[in-house]
Amino acid sequence: MRSLIDIRDLSTAEIDELVRTACDIIDNPGKYSEKCHGKKLATLFFEPSTRTRLSFEAAMYELGGNVLSVSSGSSSSAAKGESIADTAKTVSCYADIIAMRHPKEGAPYVAAANASIPVINAGDGGHNHPTQTLADLLTIYREKGGFDNLTIGLCGDLKFGRTVHSLIAAMSRYAGIKFVLISPLELKVPSYVKKDVIKKNGIPYTQTTDLVSVMPELDILYMTRVQRERFFNEEDYLRLKDSYILDTRKLETAKPDLCIMHPLPRVNEISVAVDNDPRACYFKQVLNGKYMRMALILKLLEEAKK
Repeated sequence: MRSLIDIRDLSTAEIDELVRTACDIIDNPGKYSEKCHGKKLATLFFEPSTRTRLSFEAAMYELGGNVLSVSSGSSSSAAKGESIADTAKTVSCYADIIAMRHPKEGAPYVAAANASIPVINAGDGGHNHPTQTLADLLTIYREKGGFDNLTIGLCGDLKFGRTVHSLIAAMSRYAGIKFVLISPLELKVPSYVKKDVIKKNGIPYTQTTDLVSVMPELDILYMTRVQRERFFNEEDYLRLKDSYILDTRKLETAKPDLCIMHPLPRVNEISVAVDNDPRACYFKQVLNGKYMRMALILKLLEEAKK
């Protein structure tokens, strides 16, 4: 049974296929409005979510399917101690495909190993968030026309940021990529990501604590939130939470075609004044996420028939 746990589960050819499908959905929505008629998506969200859960649900409804939803761990049998494996086996009796978010790294992998239907990782702790990466990739494609020869600045919480880890894994497979890693020393990209992804693929990268100094070289600026829920120590969170705040002044030296991205939710790391800048693409990302999740649901359900 084919599931999506890590963005690297998809080849670049399959990502290109999903992008083409998503673009066709944008251009011809009526063609897809009944593609999942009679199918059910179970959204199992054991961690808070707005965009990801609602976009999965909107995606399935717009494909003509239906949704069964668990919106918190406290509203499921997990609160009684049910294992992830048993939950996956149970939900497989009711639905055709599962989207799961869980605070524990690896939980969707366990679910996929035990489910008899496809499982999509909708975020597992600080590890991976492959469908956010699909949203990011469609945004990059639509704004830049492709994935090659880009300098990508990743700014903020690069240690716990699962969206950052997944995007690095995806973009490392394309030609002419350079990463600029911008973070406090305490929130640097984990060494395993650098070793197993960036260095293994021979991708040039620089690390800095200073956003302004590298702004002129960036084609993409991917801002992230310093995540309170990933910290064990409130004092550390309060000290680091305002490390980077993007405002219009900091954008004065940026390229005119810079693509500003953010997986959201935003707290204060991007000034609301930046929303009016034509280079701001983070709300486009939200919409692109729905289209890519539609394409992914179609792909996994089709493969499940084989």
